[in-house]
Amino acid sequence: MHYLKRRRSPQRNVVTWFQRTNQTAPSLLPEVPQGSHHRSHPMDPLASPAHGWFPAPPPPIYCCTLTPALVAKAREELQEKPEWRLRDVQALRDMILKEQPNLRTRLDDAFLLRFLRARKFDYDRALELLLNYHAGRKAWPEVFQDLKPSTVKHVLDLGFLSVLPHPDPSGRYILCLQPGKWKPNDYPFVDNVRALYLTLEKLIQPEDTQVNGIVILADYTGVGMSQASNPGPFLAKKVVSILQDGFPIRIKAVNIINEPRIFKGIFAIIKPFLKEKMAERYVLHGSDVRSLHRNIPPTVLPGQYGGSAAHLDMSAWSRMLLDCEEEFIVEFCQPDPLEGVVLPEDMLLEGEAGGGPEEDPFRAVRSQLYYCY
Repeated sequence: MHYLKRRRSPQRNVVTWFQRTNQTAPSLLPEVPQGSHHRSHPMDPLASPAHGWFPAPPPPIYCCTLTPALVAKAREELQEKPEWRLRDVQALRDMILKEQPNLRTRLDDAFLLRFLRARKFDYDRALELLLNYHAGRKAWPEVFQDLKPSTVKHVLDLGFLSVLPHPDPSGRYILCLQPGKWKPNDYPFVDNVRALYLTLEKLIQPEDTQVNGIVILADYTGVGMSQASNPGPFLAKKVVSILQDGFPIRIKAVNIINEPRIFKGIFAIIKPFLKEKMAERYVLHGSDVRSLHRNIPPTVLPGQYGGSAAHLDMSAWSRMLLDCEEEFIVEFCQPDPLEGVVLPEDMLLEGEAGGGPEEDPFRAVRSQLYYCY
């Protein structure tokens, strides 16, 4: 049975990836006692700036922060049993040490729990997701090299993305995207992806998000041919692959509002890369805010979407990320985690055929976009 398959006998022989690779940990990281199965989180949450509306990072040593209601939800939806939680984490940790001994990855409980929850505590699928998580960085260096908030401040200041300050009644934070604010002549599309990834990294820290997932609200006001055709199918496939198969977050719904006629062409580019379950979670509302309110209640939406919440301060999320600059430096500005690691041939984004920065983004989609436009 699958339930029995995932409960492998854990072993208690664990060291950090710094110790396994005989490297000296960067000075920003705290020391970890030899043989300890806990690796501290890179940042001390008490040292992080306080933002009252968004939870702080998890504590260095794991301590469950879920409410009783969320513990019950995790048990029902994610097959997470509190009494076995740390045993499951240890089992995944042992798999990593045994099957990928050269992988440089965090091994602390809080980090590994993200991957277990995203794959409903299936050890094998959680390990595959973790490898995809790191493989995505290797396959797309222009996104992940020197990835920190200060390098995408122009995207954050523009208001391309933000996070609504209040979650919906299901406890899901709402990631708000406004692609019409981006103009291809201003900066490369890949900068938007960098800002999006940093946002997801911050959103996934709280255990509430790991259990509840997130909702995306994409406002396509102002999107025209230049924005629609610029990424091209190759980049679209990379973005979708990372979100679906390379990041430990549950995207529960994607609400599209104010989409122009050209969106049919945009979605035609994206849909072939979406899994059926994810494609079904796309909801197109047009300009009908009443339709939007059936999916996201007006109490959490700002006035521009017919809601009763306060006006959306687009700079709030920018400040949140910029205040966490050091945290992201520790997380991303380190040696290649996959150096010396042999990945399966079918690993995410490895050996992608065709395409590249020099490919014509209009090829294969130009006629369809113009038809819709």
